[in-house]
Parts: sequence; C-alpha cells; structure tokens
Amino acid sequence: MTYRRTNHGNLHVRGYKEEGSVTTPFDMVMRNDLDRFHLAMDVIDRGPRLGTHAASLRQSFSDERARHEATPAEHGEDPPEIRDWTWRRDSPQTVRILA
Repeated sequence: MTYRRTNHGNLHVRGYKEEGSVTTPFDMVMRNDLDRFHLAMDVIDRGPRLGTHAASLRQSFSDERARHEATPAEHGEDPPEIRDWTWRRDSPQTVRILA
C-alpha cells in the first residue's frame, strides 16, 4: 500500500510477535512494543529535534517499562495501575495524559 509513496522514513510499522507464551494483556502489548511507553520513546527517537531535549523523559519511560515488565513475571498479573485503570474525565491521570 505504501511502497510507491515517497517519505518512507516517516512511516514505521508495528506488528504482532508470536512467542508462544501465556501472559497478561498489558505484557503482550509490551512484548509487541505497542505499549504507551515504547510508542512515546519511538516518537522521541524519531523526532529530529526531540532526542537531546527529551532524554530524561525517554529514560523515565524506559524505567517505567522495565518496572511494568517485571510485575507479570513475578506476580502473574499486570500491575494494579494498569490492571485497574479506567478512563474518567475528572481523574488526575486523565489530566496528566491530556496535558
């Protein structure tokens, strides 16, 4: 669909990686590099002017990713802030996400 188009450098495709394991929903998203932390790090890495300015933010996403990755392996379920999260317009999380 895109092979004849220009600007291929602006296109990055993500897909499903089958590893034959049983895991949690968020862990599966992380294994496929589709979690919010990895996608945000991709934006920082691919934004031509973001790299040096957002290095500490990128590191915090990487740290959060590592922390969330350990929980399913240790406890067999996603961390509570992932597992129990619900979208509420008046929640502090929503304000942080939308800011």
